[in-house]
Amino acid sequence: MYRRILIATDGSELADKGLDHGLALAAALQLPVTVLTVTEPWTPAFDDAIALSADPSLQTDYRKGCAAAARQVLDVAAAHAAAAGVACDTLHVPDGYPSDAIAAAAVETGAGLVVMASHGRRGLGKVLLGSQTQTVLSHSKVPVLVVR
Repeated sequence: MYRRILIATDGSELADKGLDHGLALAAALQLPVTVLTVTEPWTPAFDDAIALSADPSLQTDYRKGCAAAARQVLDVAAAHAAAAGVACDTLHVPDGYPSDAIAAAAVETGAGLVVMASHGRRGLGKVLLGSQTQTVLSHSKVPVLVVR
């Protein structure tokens, strides 16, 4: 049924629940996984955004920081996969929007299932904070398992 599972994570405690569930499923089905993390594009949100954008070293530092943080998240995930006896590839998508990158990576990696966690927000919280999970659910070409 599935040949590979894509597990999306940002390294948070909530995302770890999705990682653990995805790895347990992969172990039970004896499937490999790709663990994905996405770092968003440089978008300064300070009053002096023009001055910050003008200094290219700040953008370079931001991207280096994102790459280092992503590497740490993926290294931890790969260690969890190894401990579970699951073959694991890792993927970092820099300068991407999580929902778009997750849906695209599912297709690109040949995953038959996406596993990700969700806060399960409702009402105003969902409107104000958005829902990456909801967007993945509506755009993914493969089934999505949401862990809460």
